[in-house]
Amino acid sequence: MELYKQQHIKIYNSLSGEKDDFTPINSGYIGMYVCGPTVYSNVHLGNVRTFMSFDVIFRYLKHLGYKVRYVRNITDAGHLENDADVGEDRIAKKARLEEIEPMEVVQRYTVDFHNILNTFNFLPPSIEPTATGHIIEQIELIKTIIDNGFAYEVNGSVYFDVHKYNITNNYGILSKRKLEDLIHNTRELDGQSDKKNPQDFALWKKAEPTHIMRWPSPWSDGFPGWHLECTAMSTKYLGEHFDIHGGGMDLKFPHHECEIAQNQAAKGNTPVNYWMHANMLIMNGKKMAKSTGNFILPSEIFSGNNPHITKAYTPSVARFFMLQAHYRSILDFTNDGLLASEKGYNRLMEAVSQLDDLKTADTSSLNIEAWQQKCYDAMNDDFNTPILIANLFEGVKYINQIKEGTETISEKDLDSFKKSINAFIFDILGLKNDKSISSSGTDKLTGAVELLIKLRQEARANKDFALSDKIRDELAEAGIQLNDGKEGTTFSTN
Repeated sequence: MELYKQQHIKIYNSLSGEKDDFTPINSGYIGMYVCGPTVYSNVHLGNVRTFMSFDVIFRYLKHLGYKVRYVRNITDAGHLENDADVGEDRIAKKARLEEIEPMEVVQRYTVDFHNILNTFNFLPPSIEPTATGHIIEQIELIKTIIDNGFAYEVNGSVYFDVHKYNITNNYGILSKRKLEDLIHNTRELDGQSDKKNPQDFALWKKAEPTHIMRWPSPWSDGFPGWHLECTAMSTKYLGEHFDIHGGGMDLKFPHHECEIAQNQAAKGNTPVNYWMHANMLIMNGKKMAKSTGNFILPSEIFSGNNPHITKAYTPSVARFFMLQAHYRSILDFTNDGLLASEKGYNRLMEAVSQLDDLKTADTSSLNIEAWQQKCYDAMNDDFNTPILIANLFEGVKYINQIKEGTETISEKDLDSFKKSINAFIFDILGLKNDKSISSSGTDKLTGAVELLIKLRQEARANKDFALSDKIRDELAEAGIQLNDGKEGTTFSTN
């Protein structure tokens, strides 16, 4: 029987504001759409954290046996500065400044995006569509919205009529904002805008003569609005009604709110059952910003070439650090946090490497099945990776107890334990065993510690307990834990 029939997931749904029982539209199948990057600059760490959250969700759903179609788009046109309806296209601006073609900008930063995500061991999505590859679908969607009476054309541009939509629908259903409040907090139009109301948003923009990226349409040579692409592509590949839509918290309004309105206006139904939003990443207690220098690129984590960190960290250590916070929590990126995560990660990898050396007994004193279910319960509770990691360290404790002989495990339970701990660490959390200490360094460390263990044994034989304790205590201060057991003394790194 598939695992998903035994495990029952609850998802915090931004639409309901509660943890809802997860029931796919089609049993055994899941459609998931996540808003991807606008490829005009190097991917930043906040992006990585958001996509990592959904990578783990994708991994877990696949682990349970669901057939998942995961769609994550690339925005390569139509995203104007400040997420507004006026100004310059982010990609076109970069192309103009560097005197290159917009698609050169797109290619460069799409490659960077993929390289960084590959370095962090992300699984690729099932489909990765681009906005420019779906201009026809977006034009057809605009036609439908106009025909249904929820959009209007002015001087070659097309706008969504938020006020008219709100008469029969709820603009603000996701973000819990009221249109009356939005009106009250919006400045009056200065007479230069074609919009009927400030809250209306662009579905199609007529291109100015200087605008590089443009396509022919029934209304003008122009380009689609930013919100439109996700509605067009998500419904093309997942259907008019699908299971999960995800993205960063900053996209809830207006981007995702506008997606709901567009779909409702065009198709007459709410497109998504579960809206999920990952929270932001800050650094040293402050917002990350290039302008203030409180900023770090993923590549700088791996090289150590940034004033905010004291050393280089491997991709898996950085991934482990991020997964120690729940995806809906704000995460503070600090050097101290990375150092602590590195110790925890190394301890986890050390324990896993000892699994094959564990000796079995006729019976188990440990309840492995109960431990396994605790791990599943953590992920079933809105994909709670911090609780899962805490349970994995309980598994590390089991490994040490079995080694020391204070607990026993049967051959059958050991096989099940190995499969589970490897599945949760590597398949679901997506970690790799790339410990920061190199193989040669590990060999040298092992030799040095084994020599100290031998000296400690000699000290104990000579009843020089002060020296014996000193060796043990100073190794512990250096992060090396000695474990005295029936089979002798072993060590692990913390």
